[in-house]
Amino acid sequence: MAGPDPQKEYQRRVARMESRTRGLMLGLALGDTLGALRGRPPAAGPLRAGAGTQLACFTTEGLIRAMVRGQHKGVCHPPGVVLHAYCRWAALQGIEVERMRRRWVSYPTGRPWPDGWLAGVPALAERRGSAPATVAALSRIEDPHSRIATGSRGCHALVRTLPVAVAGPHWTEQAGEFAALTHGDPAARSAAERAAVLLQHCLTAPGPDGPGDRGEGIAREALEKGLAALPAGDGREGAATALRYAAEQPGRRDLLARLAPDATAPSALLGGLYTAASFPGRDRFRAALEFAAGAPDGGSAACVTGALLGAVHGAEALPADLVSRHELAWALDTLARDLLAQIEDSPSGSEYIRAWDPHWWDRYPGW
Repeated sequence: MAGPDPQKEYQRRVARMESRTRGLMLGLALGDTLGALRGRPPAAGPLRAGAGTQLACFTTEGLIRAMVRGQHKGVCHPPGVVLHAYCRWAALQGIEVERMRRRWVSYPTGRPWPDGWLAGVPALAERRGSAPATVAALSRIEDPHSRIATGSRGCHALVRTLPVAVAGPHWTEQAGEFAALTHGDPAARSAAERAAVLLQHCLTAPGPDGPGDRGEGIAREALEKGLAALPAGDGREGAATALRYAAEQPGRRDLLARLAPDATAPSALLGGLYTAASFPGRDRFRAALEFAAGAPDGGSAACVTGALLGAVHGAEALPADLVSRHELAWALDTLARDLLAQIEDSPSGSEYIRAWDPHWWDRYPGW
């Protein structure tokens, strides 16, 4: 009997990773949106993105551009490139535009700024809620980078860094550094790093056993393995408590409120973890988001819930009626595919290798 075909196994692995990356990105966006609506979306019409989703888009774009820069220049400081991405978001939002231009357009280049394809997405120029700590930090962009962060531990430090998990375990610390660009409380950085570890285990979990497998065991096992991989202390106990509550007393609103009492990054992580483990089946995605939306800060808890379940079950598990109506669905889907393309194939080439996509640098300039 012939053994497994290595080429087919590779294709299956790539297809699964693509589905799960898209699931993570679209899941966080649906969670952000439904959380803001307290789990009750309108029956028709477009679904608006939240500020956390907008920032997650720019984190992903900045991550791709950091990889491009590293390959072409041989050296890169990813937090600086991602900070530039957040400044492009701020400029589109009309926040400190002249200050941003002084910081990033120091000499005539003949090119428009903000640059890159993402800056041309109209919905990213619309105000979709507030991100006070991020805005406060970016308003000090002309100061040294080490001094612009506020003392906040707000949830956007975590929400916007969730896509970093796709880049792999060696980027876990970078997730914390991206959070710390604007949120100086160590708890925010720690929550971002812990979320990256948990999501990496969801993204790499084994596939379902068959067409009828609801994936409950897969999701629970992925979260348990992610918990085991967290370093001792520094929030690990809280994550363990959330998983224990989900196993013993799933879907209880009083426990959700106890784990996620406010709009901070640690609360968002624990609320999302408890909800995902309480509703682990691929057919419970909508129910999970509706439950998480009932947290004191439903947007952040539902955002983490959506990312975790989307990462383990893939984009096909998400409600098509909601995804198709989301104003940033196309942009999020494109970013997910492009991030994987950059990781797997480096379309812009490198300092020594010719690009196979001549337009990649214009889409993702390496700075």
